[in-house]
Amino acid sequence: MIHEVLRIDQVGKRYATYPSNLARFATWFGAKISPLSEFWAVRDISFSLGKGEALALIGQNGAGKSTLLKLITGTVRPTTGSIAVQGRISAILELGLGFNPEFTGRQNVYQAGGLMGFSREQLTKMMPEIEDFAELGEFFDKPLRVYSSGMHARLAFSLATAARPDVLIVDEVLSVGDSYFQHKSFDKIRRFKEEGVAILFVSHSMNDVRALCDRVILLDHGSVQKDGSPDEIVDYYNALIAEKDNARMLIEQKRGESGWQYTRSGTLEIAARRIELVDAETQEPVATARVGQKLLLRLVAKAEANIPQLVLGFMLRDRTGHVVWGTNTWHTEQVQREIRKNDEIEFVLSFTCNLGPGSYSFSPALTSTDTHLTDNYEWQDNAIVFNVVNADRTFFIGTSHLPAEFSIRRLA
Repeated sequence: MIHEVLRIDQVGKRYATYPSNLARFATWFGAKISPLSEFWAVRDISFSLGKGEALALIGQNGAGKSTLLKLITGTVRPTTGSIAVQGRISAILELGLGFNPEFTGRQNVYQAGGLMGFSREQLTKMMPEIEDFAELGEFFDKPLRVYSSGMHARLAFSLATAARPDVLIVDEVLSVGDSYFQHKSFDKIRRFKEEGVAILFVSHSMNDVRALCDRVILLDHGSVQKDGSPDEIVDYYNALIAEKDNARMLIEQKRGESGWQYTRSGTLEIAARRIELVDAETQEPVATARVGQKLLLRLVAKAEANIPQLVLGFMLRDRTGHVVWGTNTWHTEQVQREIRKNDEIEFVLSFTCNLGPGSYSFSPALTSTDTHLTDNYEWQDNAIVFNVVNADRTFFIGTSHLPAEFSIRRLA
């Protein structure tokens, strides 16, 4: 049984507008005064988090993510519900939160670290590790007002993770850092997770969510819209974004026998009638491909309405959801125009299977431009799932087979 370290039970936060400050003050002492208006930033939120579990909160701006994190960290008090925490929370919420721009990085570690509950002696002991991990060089002893946003992120993350917490909360702050520090930070987050730290993660990077998290909660207008596995919720969220501009759009989900999550969305003004992966020579369907095998990915689309222009895109992902490859006919300059109702168009993508052993999926998208946010006619996540085996190539690891050879000679 997973040891629970955080429980959120029916939590809500209301912001009310009263006729005067005196009326608001009176409500603090139990006076029954109706507000002129009220806004619920979050409402009826419930979930729990166990040791070593990573949970992502996703949603568009204004969904209630930041408010919920402030409630959990105690920065804001809930209007309804309760929050129970077992252990110490360490949070990276906003750049510069608790920092003084006139203080140096070292001085800010003492100030902000003190607000986190550490003694000066503890911070002095942790200081070399904080300084080493931040890699700020001489800037560690310069005022924060000369720091870039990436340097702010380095200092904030290094302080928040100097001592292992029971719950680590990370809210988008790493997105402003350079790629080297992002990789370094995610490695530390993964290590914390392996050591039993519970992770609460907020990010707009769905690749990071897929790679790090065991579970995802989708928030919309302050409420939980969906709660489930990363592949299910992330695919649903991507479809939901397109739906905002396509009122007639369909969204359907199911999990196949192979375990892959299938998500289909779109207006279906034009849709795939058939999609298949076949051997390039025999034309036989392929469920398990060999490294180096020549394949054809064939899709036939039929129009149910007149379409001004059509773009087909394919995205190839591995079992973890990582995007291995993708392109579309917008970028290859093969846009199809003036398609009439009942027209059928066949697209054939020929390629050599230079993939590593494992399980993969193709996701096709029929759109009008290079993005499904303009016109999402049909998007199918994991429409074709297939395996790859290494039958006759030299052993290698990874998701890509490189036709590489060693050349060796002994030097005198």
